[in-house]
Amino acid sequence: MITAWLRKTFRGVLEAVARFFNRLGVTPNQLTLIGLVLQSIVAVVIATGHLRLAGILLVFFSIFDAFDGTLARMTGQSSRFGAFFDATIDRYAESIVLFGLLVYYTGQPDSSTQTLLIYAAIVGSLLVSYTRAKAESLNIPCKDGILTRAERVVLLVIGLLLGPWQPIAALPDALTIVLWLLAILSNVTAIQRVLVVRKTAREQDAAEGQPG
Repeated sequence: MITAWLRKTFRGVLEAVARFFNRLGVTPNQLTLIGLVLQSIVAVVIATGHLRLAGILLVFFSIFDAFDGTLARMTGQSSRFGAFFDATIDRYAESIVLFGLLVYYTGQPDSSTQTLLIYAAIVGSLLVSYTRAKAESLNIPCKDGILTRAERVVLLVIGLLLGPWQPIAALPDALTIVLWLLAILSNVTAIQRVLVVRKTAREQDAAEGQPG
């Protein structure tokens, strides 16, 4: 996954910044909340129609999202509540950014398709998170899928940077194409996880002599 590659590649940078926050006395949960505020700023920028600026900000603010976990691990402040809190705020942050897009499109003509796609993308992203959380509550690891949060962020950044650019006249603009991809692939990812969990659960039940 992109997330694992980024954390491994930029581990030194993440740890250096995390040490800086630690010297300031900032806690991991405080960083998580700051990240939510930053994502809310992106949503406002999108809603006001500054799509390319929002795309640039989303790159940097999404990187910021990695600092809370790094700080928690480095300082021994990792906790079950911290992991729960971080995952919960991440869902709010992603939904808020997509809500900014929804507000933007309410001011655009003929935007009913984009509105429906944003709704489907929000549902898909929440289900991707929920399926993993529910699976792990059953002691079933579940990180499978083609579109985890990092990939969704990358797609959205591309869409915001390209904005209304239309590469082929017969196709929608670039941002709408990205919304189609987010709407479809996030829900495909959720379905992938359902299938993986079903297979693993049946194997575990069979091993324990329980009916599948």
